[in-house]
Amino acid sequence: MKLLPVYNISQFKEDKPSKHLYCNRFEEHLRTHPFIEKPHIHDFHLVVLFTKGTGTHIVDFNTYEINAGSVFVLQPGQMHHWNLSKDIDGFILFHSKEFYNVHFRHKQINDYPFYYSTYNTPKLRLNAPQTQTITSFFEMILAEYTSRKLFNEHSILNLLDLIYIELSRHYITPTQLQVKRYHTILRSFEELLEQFYKYEKKPSFYASRLNITLKHLNRICKETLQKTATTVITDRIILEAKRLLLTPELAVNEIANRLGFEDYSYFSRLFKQKTQRTPSSFRSSAY
Repeated sequence: MKLLPVYNISQFKEDKPSKHLYCNRFEEHLRTHPFIEKPHIHDFHLVVLFTKGTGTHIVDFNTYEINAGSVFVLQPGQMHHWNLSKDIDGFILFHSKEFYNVHFRHKQINDYPFYYSTYNTPKLRLNAPQTQTITSFFEMILAEYTSRKLFNEHSILNLLDLIYIELSRHYITPTQLQVKRYHTILRSFEELLEQFYKYEKKPSFYASRLNITLKHLNRICKETLQKTATTVITDRIILEAKRLLLTPELAVNEIANRLGFEDYSYFSRLFKQKTQRTPSSFRSSAY
């Protein structure tokens, strides 16, 4: 049985010693790794800037247009793939969470607004001057990455931080996720959700683990994501169901069992309520 592939940085590297970093021009990256055009998951952070070409980028079943100036920032665990024009180009960079967090001990990668939550849009659209600024940072990173200069990883980290700072200044989420005092709790909620969503579907469980009241958890979710805690939990379950439905060898009732539903009919009704399709019709439309 073949589930969605989960790639790590070492699968993209050639002769570079670091296990925590990869950088390339997008055209070259696509030429040497054509498999990225099929659905897959990463266990690292990804940043890509498109400077030329068009296409679409599908991230967790949401479709985004690609044009010159499109930037995408993806977190570990997000599923994505591309449909790209032949003249596509730009820059792509992968890094582990540890690569950033160990170096910048006074801040964390999740402090940046596009990494507050997996529900944030992964796309930014830059104008020409903004694109040129980010392009210049990527060019310097690529020059350091392909060199053997002293402290080149330190240089890359500082240039990467400048990219994140510059992107943050242009980033606006659809839900206006700006309540910084809540984002730490929100991130902890999402981390707990990743561990337990197959077994625990009641928001009271997560509130208890976070040492806050259910009322406060709902307030955080509503003010930051415009959703209740129950909706956040359900959305995570439905996302995983969609991913598993891409594996034709898995029967739908087996998927329901994997997601902790003893009653297949309830799972099917919930899926249809959230997607307006039955699991079987969603699977059929995906191929």
